[in-house]
Amino acid sequence: MEFANKEYLLLLLLLVPYLLWTLKWKKDQKPSIKMADTAPYKNLPKTWRVRLAGLPLVLRCLTFVLLVLILARPQTTTPPDSDYTNGINIMLAMDVSTSMLSQDVVPNRMEVAKDVAREFILARPTDNIGLTIFAGEAFTQCPMTTDHASLLNLLRNVRTDLSANGLIADGTAIGMGLANAVGRLKDVKGRSKIVVLLTDGSNNVEGISPMTAAEIAKKMGVRVYTIGLGGDRTMLPGDLIGEIDYNTLQNIALTTGGEFYKAQSREELSNIYKDIDKLEKTKIAKTDYAKRYEAYGLFAALAIVSLLSEIILRSLILRRIP
Repeated sequence: MEFANKEYLLLLLLLVPYLLWTLKWKKDQKPSIKMADTAPYKNLPKTWRVRLAGLPLVLRCLTFVLLVLILARPQTTTPPDSDYTNGINIMLAMDVSTSMLSQDVVPNRMEVAKDVAREFILARPTDNIGLTIFAGEAFTQCPMTTDHASLLNLLRNVRTDLSANGLIADGTAIGMGLANAVGRLKDVKGRSKIVVLLTDGSNNVEGISPMTAAEIAKKMGVRVYTIGLGGDRTMLPGDLIGEIDYNTLQNIALTTGGEFYKAQSREELSNIYKDIDKLEKTKIAKTDYAKRYEAYGLFAALAIVSLLSEIILRSLILRRIP
């Protein structure tokens, strides 16, 4: 047991002067009866009332001690629990460029990608999963976590209008998206480290090239599963035609020991995630941190009992007649 406000325990020092005052000076102020000789009363047996005469003082001090302990906020703690659970470390790297609004996959590529990814996350409750999103730039939407409720909430908020609102540049930075996801796996414990990279285009942004990112992943022991989502060609704003770079996606998977997939419907994408779901499992570290709980309830109950007991003793059983 620990105390959150240890400084209040210093109030217990007030008991010393109080007891000195009560036992010494206050005793001299009690009324007394003068008698010529007390010898006849010397050997009389003490009654139970006489034996209980000091009990109210003990109860009063006990009540004070309990109140001080309550002010000091006693707390109990559960020890941190380090455990291992079967699972793998997975980073989802998802394309959020404006082309993901194409409706060749109903209702559109973005909603289907989010929906199937949600099913994949729910099916792997023991996995350590994170989310990277990319268009012309890449950033981590959710770091690696086993708190899948938070992950799903952040996934639900993924939108394709980030570039339209000027939050990130538009385009398809596959290399930077993959590098960001791989970077999140760098210091993660566990043998199995996976990136599931989903895109509907080809790398058209300067920076880290897709194959450079793939070589980095290979050196770190990260397998990359690549998914090309949608038709072979996509109509982009301005009547431009964009194509999925299947060759690059295949080479990324081949370099890192992963697999390449092609999905042109929701059913195909769902089957791909089910196939990835069959990956081998390994043990990953999982730590439940210590939790604190307020423990003043028992002290409060004892303080009430002690106070009421003193009042009853002084008012009824040990009442003094002046």
